[in-house]
Amino acid sequence: GERMGNVVIRECRGDWRSKDLLLSVALGQVLSLLICGIGLTSKYLSEDFHANTPVFQSFLNYILLFLVYTTTLAVRQGEENLLAILKRRWWKYMILGIIDIEANYLVVKAYQYTTLTSVQLLDCFVIPVVILLSWFFLLVRYKAVHFIGIVVCILGMGCMAGADVLVGRQQGAGENKLIGDLLVLGGATLYGISNVCEEYIVRNLSRVEFLGMIGLFGSFFSGIQLAIMEHKELLKVPWDWQIGLLYVGFSACMFGLYSFMPVVIKKTSATAVNLSLLTADLYSLFCGLFLFHYKFSGLYLLSFFTILVGLVLYSSTSTYVAQDPRVYKQFRNPSGPVVDLPATGQLEPSVTYTSLGQETEEEPHVRVA
Repeated sequence: GERMGNVVIRECRGDWRSKDLLLSVALGQVLSLLICGIGLTSKYLSEDFHANTPVFQSFLNYILLFLVYTTTLAVRQGEENLLAILKRRWWKYMILGIIDIEANYLVVKAYQYTTLTSVQLLDCFVIPVVILLSWFFLLVRYKAVHFIGIVVCILGMGCMAGADVLVGRQQGAGENKLIGDLLVLGGATLYGISNVCEEYIVRNLSRVEFLGMIGLFGSFFSGIQLAIMEHKELLKVPWDWQIGLLYVGFSACMFGLYSFMPVVIKKTSATAVNLSLLTADLYSLFCGLFLFHYKFSGLYLLSFFTILVGLVLYSSTSTYVAQDPRVYKQFRNPSGPVVDLPATGQLEPSVTYTSLGQETEEEPHVRVA
């Protein structure tokens, strides 16, 4: 009877695991599609209507975040209140807000100097940044499978770049290629920092706090940047309902991305989310086949499935956290079960396997069975 019970449990666990795996991959693809929407609306704005307003576009998004999340924090009571949070850590959020704005700005700016393909390829640099920061600051430890998955994803990206070169999709000015490439690397590094901070905040503090603070400082600083750098561009925009709709579409996608990203990061991780986002360029491309009559190459499909295979490999096993009792308290997730560390051998670092998602809550039921 005992053995039968174990087999049943293992099968349920396996089934749950595969459902969870599919869910993780699907959630990441929703984010990817939102980025595709952001890219398409930007492309229409800049190419058809000559509205090059990246700062204004992010400003709209930060204002929306401010109206929804910062006001939510303002009406909360006690420790969760806007002023209480600001009193404790305003300067950290200020730095994070600036990093977030400039990450967006640098990558958009890069398109003026370098080709689409190199922006896409160099954007992968965010992945090693996130892995290193997660390793040192979030104490995440990866297994061999994770690295294999990551390599497969990056190979998929290489395949896409190869296809771009073959069909001659080398759009973008290539005069000051080096400047463009450096801008992308800078932007990718800032994105990485921002994502790892986001993961820490949504696991240990809250999603609304993260978005409310980004909304507050993002609006403030991008407002200043807008006044300095882009007021002339904005006056040139030939406003009509079509342009208005594109700005609305852009803001909706961007707001959706920002609101939903922390949910996915909490369920998976910053690394998994950045791997998922590698498919965004391919969605844009598949739209481009219909909207802009891009040339098609079978390599695009190969690239898409390669990235998905890498994602499934990466998500198939949970990462674990190296827990040294001295840092443990600081990284404890308040919503999860609190683990009491044994008093003996207090100083030797122990490694605890922690799965993401529900597995920690699932364990006790399994033992009862």
